[in-house]
Amino acid sequence: MQQKIISIRPFIGSKDFETSRRFYNDLGFEEVTLGSSMSVFKLQNIAFYLQNAYVKDWIDNTMIFMEVEDTEAFYQELLALDLLSKYENVKLIPVRYPDWGKECFLHDPSGVLWHFGEFHK
Repeated sequence: MQQKIISIRPFIGSKDFETSRRFYNDLGFEEVTLGSSMSVFKLQNIAFYLQNAYVKDWIDNTMIFMEVEDTEAFYQELLALDLLSKYENVKLIPVRYPDWGKECFLHDPSGVLWHFGEFHK
């Protein structure tokens, strides 16, 4: 490819669009509404589209990996947000140490699985 790549933005669905919007705002993402059924959520140099669309098989198989600088510190920040008491079906899984680095997991209210991790340097 000769062209400079600017970004990659996955599309994810939501079981309850308004709940998912609140969840991602609570995570610290900035929301830009693109209409009544789609928003883009931005944080630093990443972004994704959230749709008011629910297909169980799609949501149940959606995983996003976000590389972070310090997985343990990021996990502590996630804990401090108290998302588990605010949102039904949200799960936070502590830091694990696979051979390649470190990661923790967060299931959003719809079931989308986020991996937050860092690679060995």
